Amino acid sequence: MGQAEDYLKRIVAEALTEDLGLAGDITSQTIMPENLLGEAVIVAKQSGVVAGLFVGEAVFHALDPDTVFDSRVDDGDEVEPDQIIVRLSGNLLSILSCERVALNFIAHLSGIATLTREYVQMAAQHGAAIKDTRKTTPGLRPLEKYAVLVGGGTNHRFGLYDAVLVKDNHIAVAGSITRAVELVRENLEEPLPIEVETETLEQVEEALLVGADIIMLDNMDERTIAAAVALIDGQAEVEVSGGVTLENLAAKAAAGPDFISVGSITQSAPAFDFSLIVS
Repeated sequence: MGQAEDYLKRIVAEALTEDLGLAGDITSQTIMPENLLGEAVIVAKQSGVVAGLFVGEAVFHALDPDTVFDSRVDDGDEVEPDQIIVRLSGNLLSILSCERVALNFIAHLSGIATLTREYVQMAAQHGAAIKDTRKTTPGLRPLEKYAVLVGGGTNHRFGLYDAVLVKDNHIAVAGSITRAVELVRENLEEPLPIEVETETLEQVEEALLVGADIIMLDNMDERTIAAAVALIDGQAEVEVSGGVTLENLAAKAAAGPDFISVGSITQSAPAFDFSLIVS
């Protein structure tokens, strides 16, 4: 079993333990016999993008491998209200015991994919791509970043270990952007693209002079973004970050950056509304 499979098995087990405890679903256990077979459907209650069906399937199979999980759509598909996305059959006690955990995963990931696609479609009109951030739910980052991909977004660095991003605190410790980048180059064991966070046009110019590969424009207004893009003039990739909303996205994208990073697509995407109904 690979790392991805181990991770999925672990988080599903933890979520089921959290919900079922040692006693299990005491309400369902007192109402129905253990061996009662039946069918159920998972239905979308809104329009949006589905993501995380494989996680839901893993939940049902963790409790009962014989449960039939028949997906009627794929991750990335857009669905409408009242559309059936999954048909389930098997032991009803097991199905109902898994209901909330499975729906929590699918609803959360579908919510991220749905919001991401909204950002992606708007930004694409101006030639910009949407990136996620590290503003994720502890323990769920791999799934949340997967949902961003399903929604059409792009993953930024996965963690602190796989990319260089020189931020304001690093600059403060080093004394300047130039010195911070020099220290990275002196001490980095393997060469990686260097991204530098900037807050002013003066910092943008310094990042250019020191040869940054990516320049992040943090919390800049649209006019300053446009000026920074003109100053950079293709010498580095440009990422806009900070305070991005659906309301100001078009204006920021129109200013000409390559990427726009949005923490809210993982940090505060509303859950998608699904229901499980015994048929």
